[in-house]
Amino acid sequence: MRAITVKNAIVGFWMLTRVAETPIIIVLRVCLCKSYGPDYHPPSRYCILFQGRRRIVDANSLESLVTMAEEQSAGQTKTPEKDPEINKYFRAAIKTLASDIHLKVGQPPKLRLYGYLKSTTGGALTEELIEKLVFEILSPAHRKQFDEHGTLDFAHEVDGNHRFRVNIFRQRGMVSLAARRVNTTIPPFEDLHLPPILERIAQSTQGLVLVVGPTGCGKTTTIASMIDFINRTRSCHIVTVEDPIEYLFKDRKAIVSQREIGLDVGSFDEALTYLMRQDPDVVFVGEMRDAKTVTAGMRAAETGHLVLGTMHSSNASQSVHRLLDLFPQSERDLVRQTLALALRAVVSQVLVPCLKEDIDRIPAVEVLIANAAARKLIAEDREADLPSVIRASQQEGMQDATFNLCELVKSGMIDPKEAYKHAPNTEELKMALKGIRTTASGIL
Repeated sequence: MRAITVKNAIVGFWMLTRVAETPIIIVLRVCLCKSYGPDYHPPSRYCILFQGRRRIVDANSLESLVTMAEEQSAGQTKTPEKDPEINKYFRAAIKTLASDIHLKVGQPPKLRLYGYLKSTTGGALTEELIEKLVFEILSPAHRKQFDEHGTLDFAHEVDGNHRFRVNIFRQRGMVSLAARRVNTTIPPFEDLHLPPILERIAQSTQGLVLVVGPTGCGKTTTIASMIDFINRTRSCHIVTVEDPIEYLFKDRKAIVSQREIGLDVGSFDEALTYLMRQDPDVVFVGEMRDAKTVTAGMRAAETGHLVLGTMHSSNASQSVHRLLDLFPQSERDLVRQTLALALRAVVSQVLVPCLKEDIDRIPAVEVLIANAAARKLIAEDREADLPSVIRASQQEGMQDATFNLCELVKSGMIDPKEAYKHAPNTEELKMALKGIRTTASGIL
């Protein structure tokens, strides 16, 4: 590059902008440049901006400055990032296929294996060590939020392809951590042992779909499988609002916009306020946690959008109760009528230990489809009778939790003792296992 040309200088400039975050050398103009033609000669001098100062340099000086800047940029980019010390605990969870990690002062690190917490071989954790481990992976914004509120949700990635949903919180003035390992691959319905009706629900173009169950029952994974199905089969715009983002989706037939609370938007309320301006077809709300979120979700469902959401409840009847309880008493009648029209389905599930060697836990699932009978019961404040609609409408794809547990026992997938632990009504399960089935009208 001794006889440097304008073109080479510009190429050198663009190379630098890709190496460094800001350009180090900017060619402002060429001085004393002869005209282009057969007798073209390189310009003799350049006006440049280097380290904030304007300079006039010749080609040789410019070459030296470019070389020096490239070496500085290369040195900056080659500095390896220090691996956070806490990653050794995340890697232990990955290696053992643990679902959760717990770090608490005075206790050794614990991993949840097959549904039970197990202590690791490490010693008891001190307050100073936990703070060092946790604060090392927090951004300044996350640290400020944690200091202000005493709790924080965020996603953490290890080795580029393993993700964890992390919650840090203060208890008795000390920092604790609970992290859930997130499967980076999104399994289809069949691999999750979910009923075929979920595919039909995911094909809906509008309505509110709730996936409910206790903590750690696989609600997010079920929703992710539904979103992945839509992503593969429908040309549409999917918007997710999560705290934090757990599964990452690649655009396939659909385009997927994922917004994380605290990173992309301030709150669920703020995200849902401007949701309609983003032209969504499908919306996923990480959790229906307050009246504003539920109102926005139902409004979107009423206006021709498919809305997916999660709640912590045990079945369809309780889901309706909990949703209505989020509103003041004076508003519940109107909300009830709106919900009766907007609801598309409620899927409730629990994870039960499986007897098959290659399956850890298997979901026991109840499915309510909002048909005319179900909508009528919700509108008339009779959601306690929804189980009778489910039992009487199995031909429509509905599924009763007791019946599903019975089928899992008969197929050798789960132990009867585990089935009784998770049964909503143990007497009904006993009768079902004896071949006596209850329906809306009585016993068969």
